[in-house]
Order: sequence, then structure tokens, then C-alpha cells
Amino acid sequence: MVYKLRLEMFEGPLDLLLYLIKKNDIDIYDIPITEITDQYLEYIDAMKTLDLNIVGDFLVMAATLMHIKSKMLLPADPLAEEEEEEDPRDELVKRLEEYKKFKEIAEQLKDKESHRQDLFPRIVDEQAINEIKEDAKEVMIEATLFDLINALSQALRKIPEKMTYQVTQEEYTVEQKIHEILHTLLEKDDIHLGGLFEKSQNKMEVIVTFIAVLELVRLKEIVCVQKRPFEEIVVHRNKINEMPASGGSTADRTSDSSNTSVVEPSN
Repeated sequence: MVYKLRLEMFEGPLDLLLYLIKKNDIDIYDIPITEITDQYLEYIDAMKTLDLNIVGDFLVMAATLMHIKSKMLLPADPLAEEEEEEDPRDELVKRLEEYKKFKEIAEQLKDKESHRQDLFPRIVDEQAINEIKEDAKEVMIEATLFDLINALSQALRKIPEKMTYQVTQEEYTVEQKIHEILHTLLEKDDIHLGGLFEKSQNKMEVIVTFIAVLELVRLKEIVCVQKRPFEEIVVHRNKINEMPASGGSTADRTSDSSNTSVVEPSN
């Protein structure tokens, strides 16, 4: 069974590089290219498992990293004139610096937009104000897609390889997992993403669970947050969508969605 997932918003290759640099607390001007390349390829493997439609852009960056890595592994030419050689990483660092500046400016503009909205607040009732104050007691950071893929990779590594195989068919559907997640969130205020994966019996169930989480995030039914960057991801029900919509349930909208499709293997 193959799952094809299309996302409306997806961070690009430079986003992934910046994420790895921050995650490993690396100096952007002295990138350990071998370590970063290996981690980058691990993320691409996870994306291939999900059959994401944007992997091509990431493969181009992977080829660039491999090229830089091969250049740095080559010994210096002893016959070449003694002059300062250009660092193969320089061009990549320039691209990262430029992209980082644009991203920081975008965040500043977003903060200004949020501040501007606060100048003309909507009229809300006392109950809504109390809920906002309650939520503001603990600051949460919204998890990025790369945080989610990192959690998926860790879950897949924990699943032991089966040494024996039985001729039994195990079917897992995205709709079924969506119902399970939403049902759990009716009983609990939040769920640890790792706890969802631990219930899975094999890698296929882990992947289907992960796709269900992404689909619920896309539909704005849930939010994935962290107390601090790179910490464990916690799943909350999106309070905006807690009440059932008149147009049908989340599962119905998921079934009708053209962005997520399940393709059965041909015999």
C-alpha cells in the first residue's frame, strides 16, 4: 500500500539545513559537512517513505552537499601555487546567510502584524478572555514539519525488524487513525506524539499514524507544539475546531480531500 501526501505548505531545502544547524548548535561559518550531509540524507529517506511530492528539490540540495563533501575530502594539490584556496562551503554559507536574513525579516513582519491586530481587538466575552489567560500561562512553540519528521524517524528506528513473516494482511487506513486520534483527544487534553507511535505494531502503522497527524494539522483540527525547540512534541486539539462543523466530520472532509490519497498496490 502506497500513500501519497501533498502539503499546501512545506519548508524548503535551506529550511532543513538551518533546522539541522540549530538542532546541532553548529556555527554557520564552520559547518561539519560530513555530519550535516549524513543527517540531511536521513531526512530525505523519511520523506521518500512518505512519498512527498517535493522531494526533488531536496535531492538537488543533497547533491550539492555531496559535491562539497567530495571536494573537502580531496587532498590538496602539492604542485599548485601557494595561495589561499577557496572553501567549498563558502557559496552554501552565503545562500544560508541570505535566506536566514529573509526568514528573520518575515518573522519580524509577522510579529508586527500580530501587534497591529492587538491595537484593534475583537470584542470577546469573559469566558473567552479567561481561556486566553489560562492558555498564556505556559508558552508553547509550534512544531515544524521537520520536528515531526524527526519524531517519525526516531519511531521507525525503535520498531524492531521482524525475523519471521506470517501470511496475514494488516490494513491501516488514514481515516481510521484520524478517528482514533480525535477520540483519544476527547478523553485527554493532549497526547505525546511518541506515545501515538509506541502503540504501533509495525513500520506501516507508524507511517499511517504519521500521515493522519499531518492531515489533521492540515485541516487545522490539531496543533503540534513543544515546550522548547527540539523537545518532545505534544498534540493538542485545535480549540477553533472543537465544535463539530455543520458540513460534516473531520473524517468526512479527509475522505473527500484531494490532497491525500491512498493507492492500493496492483496484483
